[in-house]
Amino acid sequence: MSEGTIKTLPIPGRTRLLSGGSATLWRVVRRRPLLPLGLLVLLWVLGWALWPQLFTHYDPLLGVPAQAVQPPSLAHWFGTDHLGRDLYSRTVHGAALSLRATLLAVVIALFSGIVLGVLAGFFGGWLDAALMRLVDVLMAIPALLLAMAVITVLGFGTLNIALAVGLSSVATFARLVRGEVLRWNASTFVEAASACGVGPWTIIARHILPHASAPVLALAALEFGSAVLAVSALSFLGFGAPPPQPEWGLLVSEGRNYMVSAWWYTSLPGLVVATVVVATNQLARAIQDNQGVSR
Repeated sequence: MSEGTIKTLPIPGRTRLLSGGSATLWRVVRRRPLLPLGLLVLLWVLGWALWPQLFTHYDPLLGVPAQAVQPPSLAHWFGTDHLGRDLYSRTVHGAALSLRATLLAVVIALFSGIVLGVLAGFFGGWLDAALMRLVDVLMAIPALLLAMAVITVLGFGTLNIALAVGLSSVATFARLVRGEVLRWNASTFVEAASACGVGPWTIIARHILPHASAPVLALAALEFGSAVLAVSALSFLGFGAPPPQPEWGLLVSEGRNYMVSAWWYTSLPGLVVATVVVATNQLARAIQDNQGVSR
């Protein structure tokens, strides 16, 4: 048997979704009836981040003092803040900063976790023991506290928030990837590839990681929602972009002194954050359901 004859097994969920996948997709939608609405929300917010000028014509930094603290209306959908700035415009433009930091955080956590999980699960031995003790230490520290500690070292700013949130989520990905690598490393087709002289990195890239991708992607979707909350929380605490830059957490923070007299100031930007998190969780659960239906 030559190396070229070693074939990768069908990835759970992928083959069925591509061939006869309409039935599988329908079952997932039936289990998650809010999934289409969640996808629409995510696409809408993505449009905010990429083309904010298509959704609002107000300048997010320009205020009109005569229109300060006005309730929601047809002219100002989310009302105005204490400087007369349009809150809807600031929320739309804030999507770029918040989602950019969130995406960067998830990418950092995902790739770092994959590297640690693969090294620990595939090579084992002392390397596995050392890396898993490091992961245990990271998991023993609350994620938000760890992120705040990293920001204290790196300094304030949206980029540093992304790095901090990403590093605080590495352990979760590392443990999942390690478990998947151990699971597929014991399979017959991997043993056959190894017996034929296929190199370890080829086995990892061609035979293990493709099979481990589905649960990792589901976790990435879940972590995206968690990262939105973490980035917003750190921005709320003042670790993110400095005023007057619009950032979702900063918008909620600016309105906390007006909660009694101007409920919309904090509530509406906060509702946007909550809606994005719920929509992301719907997507993650749908990916998990697809795995269960396809098996």
